[in-house]
Amino acid sequence: MEAVLWFLSFVGALTLLMAFRVPVAVRMGLIGMAGTAAFVSTGAVSQIASIAYSQSSSFILVVVPLFILMGEVIAVSGLGTALFRAASIWTRRLPGGLAVGTVGACAGFASVCRSSPVTAATIGAVSVPEMIRNGYSKKLAFGATAAGGTLGILIPPSVPMILYGVITETSIGKLFIAGILPGLMMALLLCATIVIQVLIKPEIAPRVLQRPSFKERMGSLGQASPIVLIAIAVIASIYTGVATPTEAGAVGAAAAIVTAVAMRRLSMSRFFAALDGTVRTTAMFMLLLIGGLFSSFVLTRLGVPQEMSTFLTSLDVAPWVIIVVINIFLLILGMFLDPLSILVIVVPIFLKAVVALGYDPIWFGIMITIQIEIAAITPPLGFNLFVLRKVVPNSDFSDIVNGSLVFVIPLLVGIALLMIFPDIALLLPRLAG
Repeated sequence: MEAVLWFLSFVGALTLLMAFRVPVAVRMGLIGMAGTAAFVSTGAVSQIASIAYSQSSSFILVVVPLFILMGEVIAVSGLGTALFRAASIWTRRLPGGLAVGTVGACAGFASVCRSSPVTAATIGAVSVPEMIRNGYSKKLAFGATAAGGTLGILIPPSVPMILYGVITETSIGKLFIAGILPGLMMALLLCATIVIQVLIKPEIAPRVLQRPSFKERMGSLGQASPIVLIAIAVIASIYTGVATPTEAGAVGAAAAIVTAVAMRRLSMSRFFAALDGTVRTTAMFMLLLIGGLFSSFVLTRLGVPQEMSTFLTSLDVAPWVIIVVINIFLLILGMFLDPLSILVIVVPIFLKAVVALGYDPIWFGIMITIQIEIAAITPPLGFNLFVLRKVVPNSDFSDIVNGSLVFVIPLLVGIALLMIFPDIALLLPRLAG
């Protein structure tokens, strides 16, 4: 099949350039321009430039730096550490309580952060040393943190969801709302995985028998409440229709700055560090979007999405079988490409076929996001694995990898549940209208 050969050639070219450490956005841009010049026409190269400009100048993209700034301010101000302390106090007596608390803290931080690596780094810098100090297995400590960090891109706000919404012209607000229940489900599945591991091997997580006092519990909630209130304000404003995602991003960013200043956690140097991180991440996002548009243009002109859609919908199998095959392909691709690259490459190829099979594009967006979560903790290119190695000094990379791979299982279970019960993702957007 010609479309498959074109697509495999495209992925092969990306992998080859990756070996030379060419940035992913540049990779896709170069391949897009070279492919357009070689297989379409040299004059069409200027056309894709105008397409890229018109798409990247869209007002909806203002939401990107706003949510990024909100997450950066909270990260540099250290407000995220209060979430771990609160979660660990409330889950202390559970099997693997500190690890369960780590996942809970990651879920809470994800509600004000847009990034899986940032979530893993912020919570992991505090949680991993604390777990190891209390006798926890290094594999469990690293694995729970790496897996919990993946929630940063599923629980809204989420940069991958924004990118998906731009590529597919799907409502970003509905995507954010759709990620709430799957995000909570994934958090529960990760926690259940921790508890099961500890029940089977109690030595990997010594039990803490001391019951936290009422004062400790209430005090921890008070310290974590600013982040919780910011998250509720952002999500509730989108869900009720009071604010658009862009307006909610502005409210969230302003609330994060005001809160950090009021708590004396935001010095000028930290604020400039947050601005620097915002500019860098936004620039990376925009370059990736433009590079992806270049690649999508040439693949579309070569007929790859159209032929792939025709081929998949013509197969004499149940639609769920095709979805399973797509997921297996994504699982393999996630081992060799960074998460956002997968999103930019795969979505234009498969979306038309998925919709033709009767699946909702919002549902498909959540499923893709979970696959990106898996890519973040699978070697050899799992971002969260390398982030934890950096933020935890003298860590053994094999402990990080081996501890994280166990948590691929609950993420796959989550995808299976999403396939069986699509309303897990679609119920809240439907209620929101």
